[in-house]
Amino acid sequence: MDERIRQAHHEVYAGEAKAALRLRYYAATADKEGFPQVAHLFRAIARSEEIHGERAMRALGMAKDTQTNLEAAFESESKVAGVAYDRLLQLAHEAGDKAAETVFSQARDVEAVHARLYRDALQRMTEERETTYFVCPVCGYVSDGSRPERCPVCNVPGDRFEEL
Repeated sequence: MDERIRQAHHEVYAGEAKAALRLRYYAATADKEGFPQVAHLFRAIARSEEIHGERAMRALGMAKDTQTNLEAAFESESKVAGVAYDRLLQLAHEAGDKAAETVFSQARDVEAVHARLYRDALQRMTEERETTYFVCPVCGYVSDGSRPERCPVCNVPGDRFEEL
């Protein structure tokens, strides 16, 4: 593939992923404000944006078999937890922004949990195991199999966790 076209697909992938996330957030806001049809519209367009991003991913050959995808996800989460967030934490510290330090610190800790979950899934790929995941609505911590009493990262009560 021509390098310019490859770069264009990367731009589409990144842009559409951001748009889908933004629109899902807008939909949640519209729901909270009592505008269910607007929320519905935001979710429909978010799905459309996801399709655009998925097409770019296919063109780039980004999705492989499940084991390869788990390995790539593990590597990505490990890198983000160990490198990217440490840099962001340092930046927030230098700027004296305590709120950003908290957000980046919690995200770093949660990314490390994500990496562990992917590693565990790689080790159990052939097991017939069903589980429920519980996600902290504040920091994104993911609990495998049980709802914690409190979030181990940000201390939010477990009854606020989203069950998936």
